[in-house]
Order: sequence, then structure tokens, then C-alpha cells
Amino acid sequence: MTPLIELRGICKRYQQDEAAPPALSALNLSVSANEYIACVGASGSGKSTLMNIIGCLDRPSAGEYRLNGVDVAGMTDDQLARVRNRDIGFVFQSFHLLPRLSALENVMLPLVYAGAPGAERERRAAEALRSVGLGARLQARPNQLSGGQRQRVAIARALCASPALLLADEPTGNLDSATGEEIMALFDRLHQEGHTLILVTHSDEIAARCRRRIRMADGRLVADSGEAA
Repeated sequence: MTPLIELRGICKRYQQDEAAPPALSALNLSVSANEYIACVGASGSGKSTLMNIIGCLDRPSAGEYRLNGVDVAGMTDDQLARVRNRDIGFVFQSFHLLPRLSALENVMLPLVYAGAPGAERERRAAEALRSVGLGARLQARPNQLSGGQRQRVAIARALCASPALLLADEPTGNLDSATGEEIMALFDRLHQEGHTLILVTHSDEIAARCRRRIRMADGRLVADSGEAA
């Protein structure tokens, strides 16, 4: 079976000086569909750079990246934008919700960019919000929601376009422990439902919940608890 993600010899440099250490160096990683992965490492280890490349937010300086068997490293900016919108859902620590829009309107945004018809956008966004337990808060604005509810809206927005991959960057970082546990329980359920998830985290407790753990240090993948099947 073709891996969902295949990285081979990935290198990323932000400086032209060849003597400067690269942000990523000779990195290889294979991820199968329905994996539940934690990416851990100290600040500056390269984990955010790796997630940016996997999420098609940045390009590698060298190496090959295939998503669903398609080489994305050489795509144009417009092609990468379509891949991000169609195949990848993002969940950020700071939620990134538009304050003047309702929960429903925030979740609809990826479908607007994808050109989905209005009725379909509303139906799919409402379904996504119901799936994360916010069916009664469709018209609430972000300032009317708790931190945990705002993160649920962000997760619903990431899910509404049915992406192949869900990337979450410190998804519980701005939440108290009880609310963070609720969000992690939601991620656990999404994995059980067949979603592929990669979480960037500093928390060993969160990492332990994931089925596979990869550790970054000095731009290299230095530990992997289980290779993709």
C-alpha cells in the first residue's frame, strides 16, 4: 500500500551560508493512513519546520515529499494551496478563528475557498460542529465560547473538507488540564474513526496517548517508536 506521507532525504535551509546548520537534515519519514503520531522535541529541534513541510506551508531545500503518492515538492504555489485546502486540516494552539464570524461561518471557510455550493457548505460545516459536540453553538462568535469550545471549532474547521491528514500544533497548549483532556479525548475518537493525525507537542503525557512517537533533535529524526506499516 502506498504510504500517505513519504519523505526522503528532506533538507531545509533558511540561510545561504553552507556552514550554518540546516533546520532539517537528511530526514526520512513514512506515514500510513490512520496513524496517530506525536512529534516531540525541544524548541529549535526542527519539529515545526517538519510540520510546515508536511503541511505544504513551506518547501524543502532538497529531497522528495510525496503525499498520497503525488510529488508535492515541485508544485507551484497555487497547486500547493489546493493541496492544503483539499488534503490537509490544520489545528493551531491559538485557534486562528475570525472574531466577527460565527462558529458556523468559521468552519465554512475552507469550503468557501474550495468553491463548494452555499447549501453544501452550511450542511457540512454544521455536521462538523455537531461531530465535535457544538451542534447547539452554531451561531456563537469566538468571544462567546470557552477556550475548549474554540478549539473544537478549530477542529471542526479542519475536518469539514474531509482531509486525508490532520496536523495539530500544540493543540492543548492554551488550555487548562481538564479542557486539554477533553480535546485529547476528541483526537482519540477521531483516530478510532479512521483519521490520520500528527500532533506536535512538548507534553510527554500527550505523546504517550499516540500510537507512534517520533522525536526530533538538531534537525534530525533521532527516535521513532514504530515505523509505518
